Amino acid sequence: MPSGPLAPAQAHLQASLERVRQRIRAAEQHSGRALGCVALLAVTKAFGPELVASAAALGQRAFGENYVQEAIAKIERLRACAGLPELEWHFIGPIQSNKTRLIATHFQWVQTIERITIAQRLSAQRPQALPPLQVLLQVNVSGEASKSGVAPAELLGLAHEVAALPRLQLRGLMAIPQPGLPPAAQHASFAQLRELLENMRESLRARVQDASAPLDTLSMGMSADFEAAIAEGSTMVRVGSAIFGERP
Repeated sequence: MPSGPLAPAQAHLQASLERVRQRIRAAEQHSGRALGCVALLAVTKAFGPELVASAAALGQRAFGENYVQEAIAKIERLRACAGLPELEWHFIGPIQSNKTRLIATHFQWVQTIERITIAQRLSAQRPQALPPLQVLLQVNVSGEASKSGVAPAELLGLAHEVAALPRLQLRGLMAIPQPGLPPAAQHASFAQLRELLENMRESLRARVQDASAPLDTLSMGMSADFEAAIAEGSTMVRVGSAIFGERP
């Protein structure tokens, strides 16, 4: 990717990325958590591959995408760029059945599994030459009818089924709580997801023979609320607009 004409944009991106990293470090410190325990997933949907390459040049390695065709075009273009470091791609959008093969082939992580049929397709379609696909179960903690995710009451059943599938490695949970909540409600939603992960760990430890997969990931918190998420145990925040600005 060319660098000369992008220099002013690169400087702006560097400042934005550093502000987000500082916010994460401050939230870790304020919550009494170890510095560096929270991973930053840069959400790049609707932004072009040049911006991803610029963020990669500033040390960002993990990127989240919502739309399959758009994401694959970026992934393939960036893989062809000489000198670009290896990037980690997370699928964080709704999963259509006819897109599972593309997702299983091109991504390292999938964060939005809510149905066993989708998990089964991803498992069957993950190429043998690739490592197991790292997956999270999306939970609808707010109970909104329009929101994706498995209901909390159905989570353990789904977790046991997914954990038994080959070619997938269950790593934890993801949620998108209702936006615009006051701070106390934000904390309550994130605390609920943390408790669900703790219960899932206990249940899988007791009933699944192969418990080698580390259930260590809580993907929760976005640009407007990730400090509250970190206070409640998030290990990965998904940040787009605070880094890249409003989407075009």
